[in-house]
Amino acid sequence: MTGIEAFHRHLRDELAAIEAAGLTKRERVLTTPQGAHVRTSGGTEVINLCANNYLGLSSHPQVVAAAHETLRTHGFGLSSVRFICGTQDLHKTLEARLARFLGTEDAILYGSAFDANGGLFEPLLGEEDAVISDALNHASIIDGIRLCKARRWRYAHDDMADLDRCLAEARAGGARHVLVFSDGVFSMDGTVARLDEMRRLCDAHGALLGIDECHATGFVGPGGRGTHELRGVFGRVDIVTGTLGKALGGASGGFTAARREVVELLRQRSRPYLFSNTVAPAIVGASIAVLDLLEGSGALREKLAENTAFFRAAIAAAGYAIKPGTHPIVPIMVGDAVAAQRLAARLLELGIYVVGFFYPVVPQGQARIRVQLSAAHERADLERAVAAFAQAGRELGLV
Repeated sequence: MTGIEAFHRHLRDELAAIEAAGLTKRERVLTTPQGAHVRTSGGTEVINLCANNYLGLSSHPQVVAAAHETLRTHGFGLSSVRFICGTQDLHKTLEARLARFLGTEDAILYGSAFDANGGLFEPLLGEEDAVISDALNHASIIDGIRLCKARRWRYAHDDMADLDRCLAEARAGGARHVLVFSDGVFSMDGTVARLDEMRRLCDAHGALLGIDECHATGFVGPGGRGTHELRGVFGRVDIVTGTLGKALGGASGGFTAARREVVELLRQRSRPYLFSNTVAPAIVGASIAVLDLLEGSGALREKLAENTAFFRAAIAAAGYAIKPGTHPIVPIMVGDAVAAQRLAARLLELGIYVVGFFYPVVPQGQARIRVQLSAAHERADLERAVAAFAQAGRELGLV
């Protein structure tokens, strides 16, 4: 057997082991636009409870119209990175709008939020510095931190005493600059970071505070501006990263918002920004339209909050254990990975599209169905979904 053949046999063995453990992730093909209802490639229409389409804007007529108009006026793509010939007036407009919306001086666009986090830490922090990260931070934050040379601390999830310990150790170790970085909302649990307490701790130790707002921008807080607005520290978070690919239209693209000098250094040295094509004009134009909608009315945020409160109460009454909270991420705890897969499969047969999450996405023994509510859902959708969960749970012995 040659080295090449041995390598591919090794990969086949790895895939077989994943399958045998019941951990294979399967992609279901949709044949419709994203929405509260979608149709799968088998022709079945189902209620969609697993998209990041929090405000229902992925197929909103005003957003789609803005994308069409931008295609007409600014073309399909730039075939370039930003600093060569890939910056249009729309990109500068969206960056200014995002900075204003998020309460910062400036913002910079990336091809994805993963790139925004991946390209953040290395340009800003060196060997003399320290970065302190929540234990449950998103993979993109973890990978971004790995790329920088700063000394690293990790504190127990949402544990302010442990964060204080890490800050004290970093300072005692002579760190020049210290950055604490956390998800604003944690994607698997719906936990909302205690940014007010984190800000106080950072101030006490002279540290910077940064957050990833992918599951918050557009709908968390009174004006939908994010976790920092909800926690009363709007304008007092030093670095905000986020996405255009969830509540803000659902296409793709990410951003970092911060003080002007932070953003300018990222423009000079952040590798995903320097070496990736510009965000497509249609996405940029549609994202500007999204901000117009959000700044003009709070109706979608209000409907999302109502849907979330109803579903959380109803699914708990149906006998399921859920992670507590008020966020539209509702983790329905199953425990066993295979049971989560079976529950998701049975729900699909009953017309409800959800996905089971299990190790390594979540810790061993904490498999779950992660439901995500949307302003696009009607009350009848949610009532039908709860009834299906109750039926499937009884059939599978889960409730």
